[in-house]
Amino acid sequence: MATRKIQRSPQEIEDVILRKIFLVSLSYSSETTADSRIVYLEMTAAEILSEGKPLMLSRDIIERVLIDRLSGDFSGAESPFPYLIGCYKRAHDEGKKIGSMKDKNVRSEMELVVKQAKKLVVSYCRIHLGDPDIFGNGESSNKSLVSPLLPMIFSEVSTSVDAFGGTSSSGGIVCPPGFLEDFLKDSDFDSLDPMLKGLYEDLRGSVLKVSALGNFQQPLRALLFLVSFPVGAKSLVNHPWWIPKGAYLNGRVIEMTSILGPFFHVSALPDHTLFKSHPDVGQQCFSDASSRRPGDLLSSFTTIKTVMNHLYDGLGEVLLTLLKNTDTRENVLEYLAEVINKNSSRAHIQPFLDANLTKRDKIDTKYVFYGSRLDLRGLTALHASSEEVTEWINRQDPEQMDSSGSNSYGNRLLNSQGATSSGSNILGSSPANNTKRNSGEKSKFTFICECFFMTSRVLNLGLLKAFSDFKHLVQDISRCEDTLSTFKAMQGHTPSPQLELDIARLEKEIELYTQEKLCYEAQILRDGTLLQQALSFYRLIVVWLVGLVGGFKMPLPSSCPMEFACMPEHFVEDAMELLIFASRIPRALDGVLLDDFMNFIIIGSSITTTLFEGHQLSLEYLVRNLLKLYVDIEFTGSHTQFYDKFNIRHNIAELLEYLWQVPSHRNAWRQIAKEEEKGVYLNFLNFLINDSIYLLDESLNKILELKGLEAEMSNTAEWERRPAQERQERTRLFHSQENIIRIDMKLANEDVSMLAFTSEQITAPFLLPEMVERVASMLNYFLLQLVGPQRKSLSLKDPEKYEFRPKQLLKQIVNIYVHLARGDKENIFPAAISKDGRSYNEQLFSAAVDVLRRIGEDERVIQEFLELGSKAKIAASEAMDTEEALGEVPDEFLDPIQYTLMKDPVILPSSRITIDRPVIQRHLLSDSTDPFNRSHLTQDMLIPNHELKARIEEFVRSQELKRCGDGVGIQIGKGTTKTTNAEMTLID
Repeated sequence: MATRKIQRSPQEIEDVILRKIFLVSLSYSSETTADSRIVYLEMTAAEILSEGKPLMLSRDIIERVLIDRLSGDFSGAESPFPYLIGCYKRAHDEGKKIGSMKDKNVRSEMELVVKQAKKLVVSYCRIHLGDPDIFGNGESSNKSLVSPLLPMIFSEVSTSVDAFGGTSSSGGIVCPPGFLEDFLKDSDFDSLDPMLKGLYEDLRGSVLKVSALGNFQQPLRALLFLVSFPVGAKSLVNHPWWIPKGAYLNGRVIEMTSILGPFFHVSALPDHTLFKSHPDVGQQCFSDASSRRPGDLLSSFTTIKTVMNHLYDGLGEVLLTLLKNTDTRENVLEYLAEVINKNSSRAHIQPFLDANLTKRDKIDTKYVFYGSRLDLRGLTALHASSEEVTEWINRQDPEQMDSSGSNSYGNRLLNSQGATSSGSNILGSSPANNTKRNSGEKSKFTFICECFFMTSRVLNLGLLKAFSDFKHLVQDISRCEDTLSTFKAMQGHTPSPQLELDIARLEKEIELYTQEKLCYEAQILRDGTLLQQALSFYRLIVVWLVGLVGGFKMPLPSSCPMEFACMPEHFVEDAMELLIFASRIPRALDGVLLDDFMNFIIIGSSITTTLFEGHQLSLEYLVRNLLKLYVDIEFTGSHTQFYDKFNIRHNIAELLEYLWQVPSHRNAWRQIAKEEEKGVYLNFLNFLINDSIYLLDESLNKILELKGLEAEMSNTAEWERRPAQERQERTRLFHSQENIIRIDMKLANEDVSMLAFTSEQITAPFLLPEMVERVASMLNYFLLQLVGPQRKSLSLKDPEKYEFRPKQLLKQIVNIYVHLARGDKENIFPAAISKDGRSYNEQLFSAAVDVLRRIGEDERVIQEFLELGSKAKIAASEAMDTEEALGEVPDEFLDPIQYTLMKDPVILPSSRITIDRPVIQRHLLSDSTDPFNRSHLTQDMLIPNHELKARIEEFVRSQELKRCGDGVGIQIGKGTTKTTNAEMTLID
């Protein structure tokens, strides 16, 4: 006979479910003894019986039961927190079983029972975590310093972490499904806030000093999980460590003490020893890099790129979540601004980078002056001094006037600069003065506007600073390798234990530097997405900036608009630096829209051939602006400007040489030379000649010094007798000179080459009165060095090693002579050659011809060069006759600098000194000052001295008359005047 299944009442079912969830019993039974986890609540049962109630668990009494279970001291019972989590899990399991009940009414009731049980458990978890001592069972004395919620959150995000690149191991208590959502939602902020603050501190500590190869993924996903809840987001931005306070707050302090700081610190890049992260990325990925297979290095690059992209994505999600929340957006902007401001002593949100840059109209230039969050007023402006900025603000914003009628902000802006001069190009006030304005009312700017300026500063202080650090690192490696080469050479000459130690030390330094270099390469240079997004942002910058001057059209406004002039200088510097940097990385520019950059370069100054050769603005303005930049770089105002200009001009010269090969650009160049013969082109030519003379002169002198050192070291017996320290110092000097010669000679070759190819088609500027003697002197000097009596002293064992190619150099010098002779329609060049008393010697021309024939120069060039030498010889003879004919020239007729007879005397307006026009014009090409008192001077300020000129001409005529009987002519101005006896009769 079948056994009939016992039907339980809803109350009995509720009792069974609650007993299973809470593991408590109101009666001592076999069930209690069979499961050691079940606690018999004897005192609670007695109280319930005394109240006349049945010994069954129900929703009405379950909270009371739970309190007794948590408060009691039961041997072997779980401590409160794991017990409560277990209750929640059992409630979840019971909830799934209830779903199979057939009776809908009972099922609905039991679902309410489970729901209430969960809610009660969550509530008491909050109470317990808020005050672990509230249930006096001794747990608080053993409690962990880390919140027990943390491993549960790690468990919750473990699936996401696996996909994110981390591990699923969380340790501690596994989080039951739904618990954390119930714990964090629909709760009183004040009760949860202390727990959340502790969690954020735990997360911060878990990534402190963690490198890109460490486990930052779990904490990052946990952070994102917490801020996805409104209460979590609010608690984070209200944490005292959201923006740390303190008198000594700087960028590093914020990085190490703020909640988000350590997450942003995670990197593959090297850091100071005090803040070094672990594991060491360089050692783990790039140790013994020189002997590693390319495949191994590529694998390391891929690993670093992958984990860094995980980091970027995670941080981007966190910030985006907080920015989307209107209650936390302001706090995020304040945090980012504080980070930027505190890092300004020296790095992705993009709400504005759509392809057509449609949001650029929301970017307001006034943010630079009135934005209350970022301190931008201490930055160097593009084209304005602090006084000019102040004056402009006063004119533009009369509402800022205070009761005294002056502009309070503008005055603070100016006063903060102290003794700043009008040419200082500084934007404005210091952080101390960046305080209340607009009568204490904060200026309002759009979110996009704030993001734009913040992104520009973050890239400047982060990515662009990383570029700079990388370049310095490469230079350090190069210097170490040069020094190592020197030490090894010294060890070959004079071995010593100290040198052996120095070599080992340098090899170790190079190994560490190489590891750091490869870390930069992995994190930045190989991150095409990062570079292209940065380029997209700088495309926005250049388009926006150009919009401030009227857009991409030429010519530019006659005066620079102040909105443009006052913008931070680093906007342009960073854009160009990034473009140059990216152009040297394979495929970094693929897919990047470059036309706007090209437009900007042209209206402001080889990415692809088509851009240079077919771009209309390029054809019209590129050469012109590059020539102007070549000139302007002479006057940067920097204390290192003399040396900086050579590297900058090297880059310009490379581009100009390329453009000369493009017929359309070469035609534009020739037209500019014609139009600007006495303007920018003459200035360009002057500085090109100056640089050529300096660099070649330095190189040749250093070669002589190097030869002397070689001679010392080759005399083995004498060399070995010298003290070891002296030998080391002389060897070090030898290698230092080698480096200087190589660099200077490379630059000199470049300059002479440009003089050679331009002089073939553009001769007129070379032959101007203020230039021709300078050019002739330069050519004579180089000719003397290359074929004169001292030429053998310039022979080197391996001249190519130093970029010294004397045969090629001689050909170029001779070609310049010939090019200018071909264009010399008025026959003034031979006289200028012979007039050079320092280097000219008629025998140099024949000596040069001997060499030219040996090295295979074109015979036509040789003949033209010989003819020029003959003309110079005749001119020299005529000049001697003229000097003899003039006799004693009065001092007042002599130029005060050259001591030659003046042809076109002019008065300098400030010093009132009279000087020959070609002489002062030559001076003004390099220096716009009166050479006698340093006051400002330009060519249009020169005052012709007609009276003196007439007296000089009269003097010449009178000397001519005295010697007319001898048939002696006196040269004045251009050409020579010969007076015969017959002509004298006519004159009489």
